Amino acid sequence: MNWQSAIEQTLRTTTANIDRFGDQFPLVSKGSGSYILADHHSWTEGFWSGILWLSYEYSRNSTFRDAAVKSVASLKRRLEQHLHLDHHDIGFLYSLSANAQWMLEKDEAAKAVALQAADVLMRRWRPESQLIQAWGPEGDPHNGGRIIIDCLMNLPLLYWASEQTGNSIYADRARIHAEKSRRFLVRGDDSSYHTFYFDQKTGDSVRGGTHQGSRDGSTWTRGQAWGIYGFALAYRYYREPRFLEAAIRLARYFLEHLPEDHVAYWDFDVPQTEGTARDSSASAIAACGMLEIAEHLSPDDPQRELLLAS
Repeated sequence: MNWQSAIEQTLRTTTANIDRFGDQFPLVSKGSGSYILADHHSWTEGFWSGILWLSYEYSRNSTFRDAAVKSVASLKRRLEQHLHLDHHDIGFLYSLSANAQWMLEKDEAAKAVALQAADVLMRRWRPESQLIQAWGPEGDPHNGGRIIIDCLMNLPLLYWASEQTGNSIYADRARIHAEKSRRFLVRGDDSSYHTFYFDQKTGDSVRGGTHQGSRDGSTWTRGQAWGIYGFALAYRYYREPRFLEAAIRLARYFLEHLPEDHVAYWDFDVPQTEGTARDSSASAIAACGMLEIAEHLSPDDPQRELLLAS
């Protein structure tokens, strides 16, 4: 199947899902092999909106646009009511929905929603520890000083907010958080921690850990992929070489630990047997990150050739 045929298949599937999902959003399966449909309460609802906007951008079919606009309106209501937003995944929710509508249509109302979302994310900044708190309320005894690698993919909402408002504080705080992530989440062997803990009062580093990986010292493959893509996007905005270097280091590690079919297992450190679960999303995210890296390397750079060949 060539790429055009693959896209056309996704459009057919998305068309069918518009009717199937209705006003709800798909959530991950709990072992049934099928998506669960639910109202707002997770961090993933923006992905469905993003699929709809991408489908419309490619096809210009109004069916996709109508469903996408409806999803943005739903996410706007969620923002107004502050439903299940005590986490850092605001970028996943609103970059792919309201901000996507602004990018495609320059819709001022959508822009306003995305900027309001950026302000919600900014309220997770903790000045004492100089980080964006990942989960839970401020002062939470377990999560109050915790960052996770996924947050790198939420920072572009803040980059964009600085560009749109002319206020550098969004990007300044995002840069501090990205640099802290580079220093503490990227290990010396180019693998990564999923999470890291800091003292809430002093900002002192405490320990690395995990939430979705096999164990604290293992490498959760989707987290590694978030790092590849997230550091590459940080480089796109700041043009600071250390961010691109971090992205390349994580990418090389990812490639060196893939199985032959290039579909990552869920954690690089678990036994790779026939029954071990895979994470195709990790490979897809990593591939997007490698394409982003390649844009910033010269055509004759051997690292660019390695990333594109893989």
